[in-house]
Amino acid sequence: MRDVYPGFLQLHGFVSMNLDRHIEAHRNLFLHLVKGDGDSAQKHREFYDEYLAVMDLAAEFYLQTVDTVFIRHALPKGEMTHRGRRVDPTAIRRVALMTVEGENDDISSVGQTEAAHALCVNIPEEHKVHYLQPGCRSLRRFQRLALPRRDRAAHCRFRAVAQRRAHRAHASRAESCRSALIPCSHA
Repeated sequence: MRDVYPGFLQLHGFVSMNLDRHIEAHRNLFLHLVKGDGDSAQKHREFYDEYLAVMDLAAEFYLQTVDTVFIRHALPKGEMTHRGRRVDPTAIRRVALMTVEGENDDISSVGQTEAAHALCVNIPEEHKVHYLQPGCRSLRRFQRLALPRRDRAAHCRFRAVAQRRAHRAHASRAESCRSALIPCSHA
């Protein structure tokens, strides 16, 4: 038999953090149904279908995560390992970093994901973006409001990389023409 952190206990913790909000949401669902407002009721159902979809976590995974992340703070201290190797955020160099937070997130407080910027010191500042979505606490709102920002940030990052590569290729062609001492149409 395997020990687990049961999904129903996780759900109890999530709901109890903002019990008044959940009671009000269900009261509003009832009022929407009485008024015949099926669209609002459907939005409520879709949100809670996702919110209530929890599953049991293996106890060793849950306990290791709590210990590593929340008790020992192993990543920012440089003590976190994966498969016996130290995790080194300073080794991250050639990617863009976008962190997103919901102002009213039930699970992660403001500043938790943004801390990654301080850990990833070798990513150039122009490739780092942090976005705080005001009022956001749900995945659906995040998808509607924050994902377009992610897509724009990624587009800008890829465009900058393409421009640098084109510039290097142009410089390389120009240098090879100069070294051959022939007129160069690329310069």
